[in-house]
Amino acid sequence: MNNKSIGERFEELVTIVERLRAPDGCPWDREQTSASLLPYLLEETYEVIESVDDKNWEVLKEELGDLLLHVVFQASIATDSERFNINESLKIVNEKLVRRHPHVFGDTKADAAFNAKQNWEAEKQKEKKRESRLDGVPVNLPGLVRAQRLQEKAAYVGFDWEKIESVWEKVHEELEEIKLAQHENNKESIKEEIGDTIFALVNLARFLGIPAEDALRRTNNKFINRFKMIEKELKRRGKTLEESSLDEMDKIWNTVKRKS
Repeated sequence: MNNKSIGERFEELVTIVERLRAPDGCPWDREQTSASLLPYLLEETYEVIESVDDKNWEVLKEELGDLLLHVVFQASIATDSERFNINESLKIVNEKLVRRHPHVFGDTKADAAFNAKQNWEAEKQKEKKRESRLDGVPVNLPGLVRAQRLQEKAAYVGFDWEKIESVWEKVHEELEEIKLAQHENNKESIKEEIGDTIFALVNLARFLGIPAEDALRRTNNKFINRFKMIEKELKRRGKTLEESSLDEMDKIWNTVKRKS
């Protein structure tokens, strides 16, 4: 039936997962644990990201369902272990959304997205009772994502550059420090200064309203596509990469770049 409500569809998914994990259900599903599912959860998350990057909304529709399956699957394992159930998770997130949006459900004002996020972070700090505003940013996040989240959290309490020109100055300063470390042939200093430069570039991306991780992922894909065009053109010429000179590959690269 296509006229089921969202609630009915969700209950159906919960019931299916429970059936799969029942004693007479699927052997593979029964033996999964919260930890064993993590690689698959990560894979599904990246498939969601990829479908958004590709603007493939039909694929996104399917991938969101797969991601939701993992939410229900994890909750089912927790229920069987008598830790918590999906209803408790739903209750927590609903209450959290209301509590952390006092500018919507309360009397607090938020005239811009930045102010709304400030309210969210302030309420979150009260709830978690963390020692530092930077606590809670997962250590396993991709490096660029984590750097940007740390910078955002600091910015929400006013610890930030006042103008983008200062960020540009910091980027150039860090580049010069890489050159100096290279001149001194100090590997540890080079590593540190490259890290500082990347952090400064993430700051620049943040100031410009660009997610640094998204920008790098887009560049990675662009590099892959252009490199494959080099391979394709060389194959057309009856040559392999190993048989071709750097100059020849560069010329093809520049031709592809002009066309893209």
